[in-house]
Amino acid sequence: MSDIETTVQLEPMLYLCATPIGNLSDITLRTIDTLKGVSAVYCEDTRRTRELMTHLGIKKPLIACHEHNERQRAEEIAERVLSGEAIAFVSDAGMPGISDPGEALVAGCIAAGAKYTVLPGASAPLTALVMSGLPTRNACFVGFLPRDGKKRREAIAEIGAHKGTLIFYESPLRIAATAKELAAMLGDRQCALVRELTKKFEQVVRCTLSGLADMYADTPPKGECVMVVAGAEEQGENAATRAEDMARELIGRGVSVKDAAKQISALCDIARNEAYAIAGRIKNEE
Repeated sequence: MSDIETTVQLEPMLYLCATPIGNLSDITLRTIDTLKGVSAVYCEDTRRTRELMTHLGIKKPLIACHEHNERQRAEEIAERVLSGEAIAFVSDAGMPGISDPGEALVAGCIAAGAKYTVLPGASAPLTALVMSGLPTRNACFVGFLPRDGKKRREAIAEIGAHKGTLIFYESPLRIAATAKELAAMLGDRQCALVRELTKKFEQVVRCTLSGLADMYADTPPKGECVMVVAGAEEQGENAATRAEDMARELIGRGVSVKDAAKQISALCDIARNEAYAIAGRIKNEE
């Protein structure tokens, strides 16, 4: 496309614009018109956004706004909006605020009384959920799990009893390890690995968590990945059996009986004292 200068008139506000997650044709006409009409585009990565803008034939000032400076930029953007400017924000791909910068920008606008709106479009979690073939009702978007051991286990315990499908972001290098860990703590649930969404080599792998761990144990998958895992209601395992399996996994990792019991109780929906007894027995067997 050739460079386009435009006189599109926009109401002064912050426009949070969803952008393609792979295929550039997935951008909406409304987003294109908005990017043409704003005074400036704040973006997670100026290099990546410049590629998109070049593809669209649009020239605008690009200003970096990422996790390290988002709160500062929020004040700056709110001031510009209140002074009468139309400003856009785009993350690298998908919907701003969903495991990407954007949440603090909205909070900043609310605090300052600056107007904002969201332009819908591509979203990796929703696309992966539908692609997975797992139930879509009452689904829960988890995003990235914490990297720290204790915080990570607590996060898994917190969402493990959720009845709806779970949606995770994960690095392809950690897919096998995460699938193995989820299988140990949640049971060997049905899952789908959805990778390279909307791109040439888009793929959906449907299997169990243990199967996914085995499949990529030696060679990680390529590209951006979303893991979609069946909710607790999909499991037919006996609670006591699951609790014992979890206890062996947690105690084997060096987790204390007290902490293991807390997580087992939450995930297996059994009384804390029963979970403590199971964890204690497994500890004594070591």
